[in-house]
Amino acid sequence: MPLTLITVPCLSDNYAFIIGNPDTKEAAVIDVPEAAPINAALAAGGWRLTTVLLTHHHWDHIDGLDGLSGRDGLTIIGAANDAHRLPPLDVQVNEGDTITVCGQRADILDVSGHTVGHIAFHFAQEKLAFTADSLMAFGCGRLFEGTPAQMWDSMQKLRALPADTIICSGHEYTRSNAQFAATLETDNPDVISRIKAVNAARAANQPTVPTSLDLEIRTNPFLRADVPSMMAAVGLSDANPADVFAEIRGRKDKF
Repeated sequence: MPLTLITVPCLSDNYAFIIGNPDTKEAAVIDVPEAAPINAALAAGGWRLTTVLLTHHHWDHIDGLDGLSGRDGLTIIGAANDAHRLPPLDVQVNEGDTITVCGQRADILDVSGHTVGHIAFHFAQEKLAFTADSLMAFGCGRLFEGTPAQMWDSMQKLRALPADTIICSGHEYTRSNAQFAATLETDNPDVISRIKAVNAARAANQPTVPTSLDLEIRTNPFLRADVPSMMAAVGLSDANPADVFAEIRGRKDKF
């Protein structure tokens, strides 16, 4: 039976995600911005939390950890390369490692750029990828530590996943990302229709996360730095895609 996916709004614009095995009622949470809404969602579904997956060290992804129900019995999993900045880890992972969570296999991807040591968890059988602040809905995370070339490499890595993968990212930034995307490929019909859908969802106070990789590939500027129409839109038709990505990211930082 497929895992159950629960999107949990936290803080002002964060998301945590709970995945649960409906047969065993075992559950895991990906990132912990704050404990109370996660504990409430677990209790409402009768889930037994066993595992916490951490994508990166930023406070708004880890600060709720100690408030989780049953904290002392939880297995905490995070990146070996980020272990010095994360809460104490029971399991340290690197790119290429696989883990079993709620009875399902997850592959570890290094998606550094937003931070160095940021990881994503890809559950291939479940068609789920937890990308936090790397690939985001209609955008990507600001480069606090990594380089544009590093983040472009991460974007390509995620873009190579199956197109029907569901992308679970860490924030409700989609409307501002949409406004920025509208300044680039102004005649892309997929972008135009997605902007309308995003605006309608937010007007109704509905989340725009998760999303699908297929939709991101067709509309997200940060996945399209090697697409001729996007290269032309930023005046870099003959440039290296990493440089195009850097130009797009620089424009977004000033937007």
